[in-house]
Amino acid sequence: MDPYQYRKLACATLRCRLTSVLMFRSSHRLALRPPLMSENLLSIPVTTIKGEQKTLADYAGKAVLVVNTASKCGFTPQYKGLEKLWLDYKDKGLVVLGFPCNQFGKQEPGDEGAISGFCELNYGVSFPLFKKIDVNGAQAHPLFVQLKQQAPGLLGTERIKWNFTKFLIGRDGALVKRFAPLTKPEELTGEIEALLR
Repeated sequence: MDPYQYRKLACATLRCRLTSVLMFRSSHRLALRPPLMSENLLSIPVTTIKGEQKTLADYAGKAVLVVNTASKCGFTPQYKGLEKLWLDYKDKGLVVLGFPCNQFGKQEPGDEGAISGFCELNYGVSFPLFKKIDVNGAQAHPLFVQLKQQAPGLLGTERIKWNFTKFLIGRDGALVKRFAPLTKPEELTGEIEALLR
């Protein structure tokens, strides 16, 4: 194969891969994955930041936004937007659940008391916060294991890449969509309003 033919083949291959990536990104609605069964999701135990045992069944019938959070991250100001979503939509059936995580740059080093105090003092957070967890690896919380399996990230990778990855779950307990950390909370209003109709 001469260099011209090789270049032509390489360009065609690259175009095909880029097209696949763009198509995946534009149709990232989880249509290719089986829906997350609400019984599985609702039975997962979680521990609040105050140490209370709950399951997601406590939020049955609500749309749920699950977010892995951190207090010393460039995305930490998203707490303000998450609180606004909570205040604007909680009476319409949305609950925002924050799960602190220290796996990304050690940006959540404090204990539960420090995390809770920081969030309340700096961002007026009143939505439910939970005990600090891992979202990746062998110790990943079962909730995030299921969410990642049902809503892989870009190019199909399940790993959460950074703080403030968001998962939106419908009233029926079925996962609707995964949002990258760069997606600001205010950009979710259309998706949330569609779920709450």
